Amino acid sequence: MTVLQLPVLQLPALQIPAPKIEYGLLMPFIVVFAAACVGVLVEALAPRAMRHSLQLLVTFLGIILALFFTILNWASGTTAITALGALAIDGPTYFLWTVLLVFGGISFLVFAERRLEGNASAFTAQAATVPGTAGEAEAIANRQEHTEVYPLAMFALTGMLIFPAANDLVMMFVGLEVLSLPLYLLCGLARRRRLLSQESAMKYFLLGALSSAIFVYGIAMLYGYAGSFDLGQIATSLQTSSQHDGLLLAGMVMVGVGLLFKLGAVPFHSWTPDVYVGAPTPVTGFMATCTKIAAVGALMRVFYVALGGMRWDWQPFLIIVALATMLVGAVLGITQNDVKRMLAYSSIAHAGFILVAVVGASQVGNGKPAMSLSSVSSALFYLVAYSVATLGAFAILTMVRGRGGESASLSSWAGLGRRAPVTAAVFSLFLLSFAGIPLTGGFIGKWSVFAAAWAGHQYWLVAAAVVISLIAAVIYLRVIVVMFFTEPKPGDQVAEVVRPSWTTLTAIGFGVVVTVVLGIYPGPILDLAANAGEFLR
Repeated sequence: MTVLQLPVLQLPALQIPAPKIEYGLLMPFIVVFAAACVGVLVEALAPRAMRHSLQLLVTFLGIILALFFTILNWASGTTAITALGALAIDGPTYFLWTVLLVFGGISFLVFAERRLEGNASAFTAQAATVPGTAGEAEAIANRQEHTEVYPLAMFALTGMLIFPAANDLVMMFVGLEVLSLPLYLLCGLARRRRLLSQESAMKYFLLGALSSAIFVYGIAMLYGYAGSFDLGQIATSLQTSSQHDGLLLAGMVMVGVGLLFKLGAVPFHSWTPDVYVGAPTPVTGFMATCTKIAAVGALMRVFYVALGGMRWDWQPFLIIVALATMLVGAVLGITQNDVKRMLAYSSIAHAGFILVAVVGASQVGNGKPAMSLSSVSSALFYLVAYSVATLGAFAILTMVRGRGGESASLSSWAGLGRRAPVTAAVFSLFLLSFAGIPLTGGFIGKWSVFAAAWAGHQYWLVAAAVVISLIAAVIYLRVIVVMFFTEPKPGDQVAEVVRPSWTTLTAIGFGVVVTVVLGIYPGPILDLAANAGEFLR
């Protein structure tokens, strides 16, 4: 019997190339993430008495190493779209990473404050009228602090490093969630006013989850239009398509809503005052600076890289948002009698001023006049000037205390300039920087964003921003008048300034020096921001 032999088909071997990942460029992110993981192990394995010292060591060692690798890579001039196209390591990324690591480290110095107010008898007297004071005193005396704040904050910082560097929308969503989830927990860890703190955490979580859902839906819309999550591919689809359909417009709006929520822009700002007031003050300072830095970087990357071809469509939308944000923050800030809530509305107003630069869209290759700052560079500089004053202001807020802890009521600050003239003068410096008074960093910051918007032919927006800036100055001058020219009324609680540790003093001293230097000699930071260039496409 003959057996029929069929020819054997030789199929080509399936070749799966190994992914090429430039680990050297990603070392800052890797080091911060590793430090956060080690911090979790410290919480699980280290004796309670040693946790605080070990957490500080791990946290600051991680930040210093990450900052070293960032500066080393930036100095080499290496830029690339790496991690299989997920992350763009370019000039703005290096600048944002450096700023995030520096201000993250300064924030953690305020976290490290370990204040035991008074002696045991004083705590016993407070406990009779202030619920929870005796328990807090016992917790601090026994070194039973919330040391888990350090790994949580490092995880949040990991997400903040991913968020503005993401080159595709899925990675950007991952960064958004990694930075948000730890912050939800951190907001609920206040020792005093626990119910208010937990309420703020719940509000932030619910509204944050809603904004994340809108952001994901917008990602799906943009994917349906372009067939890709890659920002460069979306930009290419805009150039090759002859019409902009509903998927594109809906996706643009929804992604913008998710980003503007993190920025705290109107009308997506409602969470900001309640969360800032309820969260522990060091956490509030961390959120008000680092979260805003990451959000601005991500916003500019999406609208300049992916949606730059739709500039005439999104500019009117952002103009309205910028005007509303500046106006609401300035007007409602004037009406506040709580210093912490006032700083929250100040943060909202400053988000509007940053959007003025973003709206200008003054970029290389987009009609930017020679020898002028681009919108990216001016926004980056403004973030530095705003953040350094904000961290200093919130650090001082932790020092002004009443019988029940931090005293944020404006009436209790009456006469503070006579009781603690140095503290009041330093706080006034930060307030004047917020107001944009000359010889402070805030003045140069506002000049830079207004100049970028003017170069982008947004003349009437700049005029409106200048007027609103004058209105916003009333917020800060009002506090200065209360501190130096107002006597406390009979029966009002009078706030006192307690002596802080070296960690808080270092944060405040850093804020004072940088605020003054940026106002007198801003050239080096302006040059760094200008040399950061544009986003890779």
